[in-house]
This record gives sequence, structure tokens and C-alpha cells, in this order.
Amino acid sequence: MFYRPADGHGLPHNPFNAIVAPRPIGWISTRGSLGDNLAPYSFFNAVAYTPPQVVFASTAAKPDRGDTKDSLAQIRESGVFCVNLVSSELIGPMNTSSAPLPAGTDEFAVSGLEKAECETIDCPRVAQAPASLECRLVQVIPLLGKSNFLIHGEVTGVHIRPDCLTAGRYLPPDRLSRLGYKDYAAVRDTFELDRPPGG
Repeated sequence: MFYRPADGHGLPHNPFNAIVAPRPIGWISTRGSLGDNLAPYSFFNAVAYTPPQVVFASTAAKPDRGDTKDSLAQIRESGVFCVNLVSSELIGPMNTSSAPLPAGTDEFAVSGLEKAECETIDCPRVAQAPASLECRLVQVIPLLGKSNFLIHGEVTGVHIRPDCLTAGRYLPPDRLSRLGYKDYAAVRDTFELDRPPGG
């Protein structure tokens, strides 16, 4: 099969998300004048080591937030955000927090999650998350298409849940990832591989 995205794929569901997978989930927490917000994004990844940097993409809009959704609206206001990583034990609250709730609704409360404060930024984080990355906004990059934005942040603080550190290595029970459609995966089967010499 071959298709040009501009012409449509002709399938019951768009295959693009499933092709580019698995994708880590960035569970983005923010604080703004309307309160605290929490929402998952699967267009997310780390992009640099020094200084550590991450990006995530917001690809839709809500009627009560103009050209975007709650997360980006509040990041524009505050200039900060926190990326909470997700393990399978948190899949229920993560899914609940993805609902398109009215602006100003606190998804921490709706999802039954414990909220903790960040150290380097004025922002909440998910206390139960295996790891959380405190971020200062670097830039918001408009992408092709309506309401598509790339949010680029510098990591200014890192939280790691104590039970996710083993012999000095970050080893969470698993890593929840998005596969496309309604599919998710809990990554547990890992292996080590040495790079070629000089790599």
C-alpha cells in the first residue's frame, strides 16, 4: 500500500500514529490563573543532553482556550511546565486526565492523584510518577496545520521516585507507551547493547 497523506489513506483509521510507535507519554502538568492542569501527550520526547531538553506537541484546540488546549494556554501564561512519566500502575488516572474538561478543572482532583510541588518552578507534579522533569519554556514553535504547536523546554529539575532507582540506575517497574489507535504497551522486556568502538 502507498498513499499520500494529503489525499487521504482510505483506511478505517489513520495508520500514522501506529506506524511511529511506541511513543513515550509526557504527562504534562501546568499552573495558571485558572488553577492546575494535567494532561497526557504522546507526541513527546527528550531531544538533548546538555542542557537536558524535551519537546512535546499539542495538536488540537478547545473552544474555551482559543487556538490550543489547556496545557499550552497555561504554559504561555507561566513559562513553565512539568513532564511526569507514566508507568502502567498509573494508566487509569492518566486516561481519566485526557478528558476534554472545561478550562479551570483540576485533573489531579478528578483523577484522584496526589499533587506535589516542584522545586525550581511554580508548578504541580504527580507525586506518584516514576520520574518528573521540571521545565522552563524555551520556545513555542508553530507547526504546519491548524492548532499544531511544538513546545520546547529546558529541564531545570529532576525527581525520581526512590523505588525506581536500583544500583544507581533509573529502573521503573515499566514504561507506558502509546502505540496508536486505542493501543498502549508497558515496556518491560529490555536488553543491553554495546555501541561499536568509537561510537
